Amino acid sequence: MSGTSADGVEAVLAEFVEKPSKPKWKLLKSISFPYPSALRKRIIDTGQGLKLSSQEWLDLTESITELHSKAAKACDPQGLSELVGCHGQTVWHRPPTKDKRGASLQLLQAPLLAQLLNRPIVHDFRSADLVLGGQGAPLVPLADAAILGRLHRWRAVLNLGGIANLTLIPPSCGPERWASVLGWDCGPANTLVDLAVQKISNGVISFDRDGLIAAKGSPDERVIKRWLQEPFFQKLPPKSTGREQFGLLDLENRLRQTTPISHENFIATLTAFSAAHVAQDLDNLHKLNLVRPSELLVAGGGCRNPVMLKEIISRCRGMRVKTIDEIGIPIEAREALVFALLAWWHILQYKVNTPAVTGAKKQALLGIRVNPV
Repeated sequence: MSGTSADGVEAVLAEFVEKPSKPKWKLLKSISFPYPSALRKRIIDTGQGLKLSSQEWLDLTESITELHSKAAKACDPQGLSELVGCHGQTVWHRPPTKDKRGASLQLLQAPLLAQLLNRPIVHDFRSADLVLGGQGAPLVPLADAAILGRLHRWRAVLNLGGIANLTLIPPSCGPERWASVLGWDCGPANTLVDLAVQKISNGVISFDRDGLIAAKGSPDERVIKRWLQEPFFQKLPPKSTGREQFGLLDLENRLRQTTPISHENFIATLTAFSAAHVAQDLDNLHKLNLVRPSELLVAGGGCRNPVMLKEIISRCRGMRVKTIDEIGIPIEAREALVFALLAWWHILQYKVNTPAVTGAKKQALLGIRVNPV
């Protein structure tokens, strides 16, 4: 799995057995395989509208595929795997609107990957949901529920990648046990913070390591309150987004809208904003149908930013907040583990997109299988 932040490829070697809806699973190994800086820059620039020739598109896709192959081999040096689930690298995601159907572009040469690994590949997980009118994202909620299980009250999972997305898992008992798993994209997590750090450092620094810049500043709550009134943050789920909406153009607009403040205060404001819109979504959900998670598990690279995590804890009141590694899943491994499960479900012909999450007309089998030649 490689997400919106395009830091690199997260890979896991996992085993799944028994019932698809309640699998027994084991995480055998996980690694983080970083993209070379030049490749990461090309991926991000392409997602921000950089024009490429046909050959450059081909070269980029091939480079991404080769990195995924290296990550898979590094995670499975003994060749134990029977199947590989690979999401590819998203460079553009277009949720459906009244005027246009949804579509999503993940770069991957699946036949090449199958040949390099000599394993069947399951890829292109979003298309089936999109053609059924769904958002095509997030796809992880049902997998989260299967992997993590249920508590006596609602349980939530927050991923702080490039984009922040939520999964809400119903309780194991009581009348709400029949409720649907919920999930949606909340807005930016690290995208705007990373881009702002790169901008103010002239590309010398790529992200706010350990939240050191944000820690030196103070968030402007008046600015955050104004940003929270924007249409996307007032929209009810299902909803999805990406760097297309919260990218460089958006960052520049926010800079223009903000009275001149120090770099540290601006980074602190963006970091707090990433927590504030998540808290607002959870508050709105509680007002609408009284769903209030008792536990919030946090995953993704944003967990490594103590300032962002502190903001999540302080703003998401009434919930016990902890990182997902506290229950045995490495922070960066959660989404790769999910896509391993999605690949296994594909082989079992188990339909796992969720109309309650994506808005699709019905459930569908996700992914396309490609075999080595």
